[in-house]
Amino acid sequence: MRLGVLDIGSNTGHLLVVDAHGGAAPLPAYSYKEPLRLAEHLDGEGAVSQTGIDALTAFTAQALVVAEDKGCEDMLAFATSAVRDAVNSEAVLDHVHESTDVRIEVLSGEDEARLTFLAVRRWFGWSAGRLAVFDIGGGSLEIAGGADESPDVAWSLPLGAGRLARQFFGGGPPDDEAIRSLRKQIRAEIARDAGHLLRAGSPDHAAATSKTFRSLARICGAAPSGDGPLVPRSLPREELREWIPKLVAMTPEELADLPGVSPSRTHQIVPGALVAEAAMDIFDLDELEICPWALREGVILERLDQISVLG
Repeated sequence: MRLGVLDIGSNTGHLLVVDAHGGAAPLPAYSYKEPLRLAEHLDGEGAVSQTGIDALTAFTAQALVVAEDKGCEDMLAFATSAVRDAVNSEAVLDHVHESTDVRIEVLSGEDEARLTFLAVRRWFGWSAGRLAVFDIGGGSLEIAGGADESPDVAWSLPLGAGRLARQFFGGGPPDDEAIRSLRKQIRAEIARDAGHLLRAGSPDHAAATSKTFRSLARICGAAPSGDGPLVPRSLPREELREWIPKLVAMTPEELADLPGVSPSRTHQIVPGALVAEAAMDIFDLDELEICPWALREGVILERLDQISVLG
């Protein structure tokens, strides 16, 4: 069947059209996305502004047209931390529904981590053993671990690269004090619940997903996306550590010239790198293998599993 998966993230709205069948890998057929930047359309009270609501509604309406044009039988629509954390999230989603007839589901942080874990497990398979998965988004960091398809532990932390960039670097380039303060906060947040994952022992395999991790891996020498998803890619801790001072010293223009970095996300590279380094240090991981599948694929796979059971 052909499915449309509408992912409303903190940075981007993304419709992925896939050909999906039970027992087979979801095959991407078409992609449509726009930089909604919902996390930057929050007012002082934490509500999505009218500008943000209008942008989300317009994108959803266009995504519905695209999904219909591409022959989708169904569209799965979900939102993550930017909408989840907004104080007016229910009103925002009601407005989108009334305007487009599309009902967007808000995923909890735990569900986001769980579904991402499912996707990574299916990608690497059972040979990966006990698996640890990390996902840095625009608004949150998801961590999950376990030996099965459902993780034993899964949680979310407010350590998204976009969120941290706004909180700590909103006034311009970070100084040494801002970097030190941010680094301290990140490590305290991750370490607070690290025992959830560490209690079962070191993972046999550690993996990472998301644009932030892919960009960092590319900066550290991983193969470009044009080489295809089957090429192994990883993010080594020591190479990342060596890069961080260089990244801090770079201008936005210099960051945008780095491989794998889009100009719209240059402000997120440093906080994202600090989160990645902290996670690898706290969980004592020498490297993270980059998985091309993430939350969207997890949503698709769970839906296919449900159809299979119902069938």
